[in-house]
Amino acid sequence: MAKTHEIKAQSRKDGGKGASRRLRHANFVPAVVYGAGQDPENIQIVHNTILLAAKHEWFFSSILDLNVDGKVQKVLVRDWQKHPFKQLMMHMDFLRVDENQAVRINVPLHFLNQEKSPAAKTSGVVVSHNLTEVEVICLPKHLPEFIELDLAELKEGDIIHLSQLTLPANVEIPALQLGEAHDIAVVTATVVKESAADVAEDAAAEAEAEAAKAAAAKSGGKPAAKPAADKK
Repeated sequence: MAKTHEIKAQSRKDGGKGASRRLRHANFVPAVVYGAGQDPENIQIVHNTILLAAKHEWFFSSILDLNVDGKVQKVLVRDWQKHPFKQLMMHMDFLRVDENQAVRINVPLHFLNQEKSPAAKTSGVVVSHNLTEVEVICLPKHLPEFIELDLAELKEGDIIHLSQLTLPANVEIPALQLGEAHDIAVVTATVVKESAADVAEDAAAEAEAEAAKAAAAKSGGKPAAKPAADKK
């Protein structure tokens, strides 16, 4: 069963940019809750509560218990606005969740044991994480906080697709219902080819070595004599 994460908030009546600005100056984050056939509700949350929660993956990918004045409702973070360069959350949008209706949400991928894999130990092989999260569909009670992908057996040239992910029970990836073209690569272990400059440098070094061998053969195995300096 998924963990529960509670966020405490307070209801507010004032709306508009001016009211939101005053809330931010008082260290609150203005927010709105909507959905599930109910009227939108304006709320405010202590800024540090949001700042600390936003440091965790679960805040953006889990069903949250939003406690507004003692009344708890199940919600998802649907949108947020951050200050361009300050550690400041400007606004939050929460979507109410019906526990009997499936939700679609992006869940983080956790990659395990990559450093132990043959691919990671092979020179010239680059392991690429083409996705860091995947969209799933399930009932709220089945929503995982993350999906693990064990890369311990990853070898040179391997490609891991969406269909190869091990999903929890009752969780699906909707993209796979659209056909094989949507079964995209999650992880690839690619051999990196030498650049044209590297190839040219290797060829020049090889040619120089061959020329030195040929010169040594002509001189009976001795290094070629240096030309005498011109006498004046």
